[in-house]
Amino acid sequence: MHYEGNIFRPPSEANSILLQVTTGCSHNKCSFCSMYAQSRFSIKDDSIVKADIDFAADHCRRQRRLFLCDGDALILPQPRLVAILEQIREKLPWVERVGAYANPKNIKAKSVEELEQLHDLGLGIVYLGLESGDDETLKQIDKGADAAVMVEMGRKVRSASIKLSITVILGIAQQQRSRIHAIETGRVLSLIDPEYVGALSLMLTPGSRLYQQYEQGSFHLLSPRQMLEELRTMLYHTELSDGYFHANHASNYLPIKARLPGDKAATIKLIDKALRGNVPLKPEYMRGL
Repeated sequence: MHYEGNIFRPPSEANSILLQVTTGCSHNKCSFCSMYAQSRFSIKDDSIVKADIDFAADHCRRQRRLFLCDGDALILPQPRLVAILEQIREKLPWVERVGAYANPKNIKAKSVEELEQLHDLGLGIVYLGLESGDDETLKQIDKGADAAVMVEMGRKVRSASIKLSITVILGIAQQQRSRIHAIETGRVLSLIDPEYVGALSLMLTPGSRLYQQYEQGSFHLLSPRQMLEELRTMLYHTELSDGYFHANHASNYLPIKARLPGDKAATIKLIDKALRGNVPLKPEYMRGL
């Protein structure tokens, strides 16, 4: 496979075929992220992508899922993306689901009909970084979209029958806006009603602007207890018709996995037990990205 730079994928795509169709991230401005700091955004040549699909046809016959890398493969022009999905279907017929990262800009560039076409060709899930439902926080982290746009784009994906996995970040709003961030994020998640929500606890990475702000003393991390309180508030204000709310990423102090609405009350009780000190939290040295 012809990989360029560092390759990132969601935890749920750990066993997937990783097919790189773009490099870097077309936005690449989020203050908390340094994933693509050293990668120039580009669309890979069709001949290279085709060669990698041929390689997967010979060497990746056990994997049932495929993930389109890098940061936002959905930005590909529709004819090119359609051609790639058709090649995957033809040469990797055992692949049951294709996934990709997405951002509001490249979702907006696709019509619902185009998204439906991608779904029919195998695009089964997209991963959207919401991070926060609070407009002030979104502005501070330079996300490039406000909450209303996030709701609109999330609903657009869902209307095309593509499953949606949304990531939010605990601690991203600091203490001053922690409760607002939690409440507004729950509100936005409820309006979108995705199949999956993944809550990560903020971990600063060298090379990001947020890390620099932390070193300069202008950004302050939440304590583990404050992270838990924020998680509780966010979950309390999240209403999903039939979705999973996960906080079992390696960064989290208290792993939770809840199917909403059924598991909501019990999960809040678990968080309350942890806040009272009756459930141990993950030690700092075991946390990771």
